[in-house]
Amino acid sequence: MAMAFSTIEVNASMGKIVAAPTAGASGILPAAFMSAKIKFDLDKDTLINGLLTSSFIGKIIGKYFTFAGAEGGCQAECGSAASMASAGLVQMLGGSVEQCFHAGSFALLNVMGLVCDPVAGLVEYPCAFRNSSGVINAMLCADMALADVKSVVPFEEVMKAANIVGSALPLSLRETGIGGIAGTETACNIRNVYFSKFDK
Repeated sequence: MAMAFSTIEVNASMGKIVAAPTAGASGILPAAFMSAKIKFDLDKDTLINGLLTSSFIGKIIGKYFTFAGAEGGCQAECGSAASMASAGLVQMLGGSVEQCFHAGSFALLNVMGLVCDPVAGLVEYPCAFRNSSGVINAMLCADMALADVKSVVPFEEVMKAANIVGSALPLSLRETGIGGIAGTETACNIRNVYFSKFDK
């Protein structure tokens, strides 16, 4: 979780990050991979193969779903990142291709319907917390797949379902900064104070 937080902090401070798959979800994949590298003493080639697997999963997500919170809610950002990370972890730990797809399915299933509601429209809060939970989601789903738990619904169908759910979310819950947590009284006060600095 600390690694995921640190990546998001670098992003928020205008530092250089790799948006994998998006800046708002950029802490999930690297935190999952670096944690696995340390825990299992993985070498560079293993990490590269994990990234290739994650990229392949990302291509399928891009075909059937979206990575944009503005189109599909946070399930599209943190859900996709967790799905990619989970499949990559399975590959790096010796799982099969089928197990990679199961892990990727579980990770999106766990957050299906998650809205995108950043306070003041800034990718910081609650995004940082969702990155930290996304890492745990990815690791949990990899563990389940490696234990031979199987997704009843195939990966492509999970992505299609997520696309339908994302499209059904009201616009206020798709990265507009006006619904969900962003719409609370406290969040609106924060937004007003923040943007009043630019009105002068």
